[in-house]
Amino acid sequence: MARAFIPYGKQIIDNEDIASVNEALRSAWLTTGPRVAEFERAFAAFCGASEGVAVNSGTAALHAAMRALKIGAGDEVIVPAITFAASSNAVVYEGGTPIFADVETDTLLIDPAAVEAKITPRTKAIVAVDYGGQPADYDALRALAARRGIKIVSDACHAPGATYKGRKVGTIADLSAFSFHPVKHLTTCEGGMVLTDDAGMASHMRRFRNHGIDSDHRSREKTGTYTYDMVELGYNYRLPDIQCALGLSQLKHLPEWLVKRQAIAARYDEMFSGTRFVRPLARRPDRTNAYHLYVIRLDLSLLKVDRRRAFDHLKASGIGANVHYAPVYHHSFYRERFGYQPGLCPRAEAVYREILTLPLFPTITDADMDHVVSTVSELRNLS
Repeated sequence: MARAFIPYGKQIIDNEDIASVNEALRSAWLTTGPRVAEFERAFAAFCGASEGVAVNSGTAALHAAMRALKIGAGDEVIVPAITFAASSNAVVYEGGTPIFADVETDTLLIDPAAVEAKITPRTKAIVAVDYGGQPADYDALRALAARRGIKIVSDACHAPGATYKGRKVGTIADLSAFSFHPVKHLTTCEGGMVLTDDAGMASHMRRFRNHGIDSDHRSREKTGTYTYDMVELGYNYRLPDIQCALGLSQLKHLPEWLVKRQAIAARYDEMFSGTRFVRPLARRPDRTNAYHLYVIRLDLSLLKVDRRRAFDHLKASGIGANVHYAPVYHHSFYRERFGYQPGLCPRAEAVYREILTLPLFPTITDADMDHVVSTVSELRNLS
């Protein structure tokens, strides 16, 4: 009997989730109704933030954060070289210029020393990506930013429930963006949220997600008016009630799923402890990791194959390995628009050639993990 394909990540949907969505479908509200605010309050409370603004993707969350900070032409925003393109695209959407900083080789988190070297009088914000689920070094970044009036945006799309020095991600930066894509910790199919303690910025982002209009249908219905004003150019980034119903149901499971993800990562660490050519990413002792991704570095000096051959071997064995991520400035758009060239962030470029993401999701079985580890171990015999 053929072994089932093991994806690098996947959603978990149970009968409670289905019932929650069915209830929303039978209600008077399918799009922006009462469940939106309920989900915003619940997720913000889980993370310890005052305000939550639900939007239709993690990318929209990052874009809303840039608009709230009034990023515009001439402004620079420092972003780690290793991240998904949305982290820097959101800067470009608002007319700003992303400036790429190198990462720590052992964690792939943005390196505060590299950030400091990239700060100029035009720097308006720093995007700290909590890569894989481990928080960046916020104290070091805050020390750089505070005396210069620079804002910190947490791209926490990998890290709901993670902590930094006892504080939950979502409470540490000026604005924190989350994603509810199906491979993330909880899903709304597609969706995202921005958390902040700044009520003014939250109000601005709620308007921004609704075409820049100063009211929505529900508020106009309550006040008995039909008039509204579009006070700025916004976007349709609204998250429907149906999807918020799913998010509310999923959120109940998040603490349990976090524990499972951490246990799976710990088991991988133990199983790879005797494999010389495998280097799991380092964990910093002052923070907890939410483990969206389990990433290893391959010591290619101990192998006769490159990362591409290793990736193909895992795929052929039914393992959905992945690579997160190429340095963003390697993409054609960034080379052509901004003129970025190889050599900009040497550590990011070197480690990119070594990294592989292995399957990690709460329902992965021990047998599937055994298969992943044994298949990785076979790389030593390939040529």
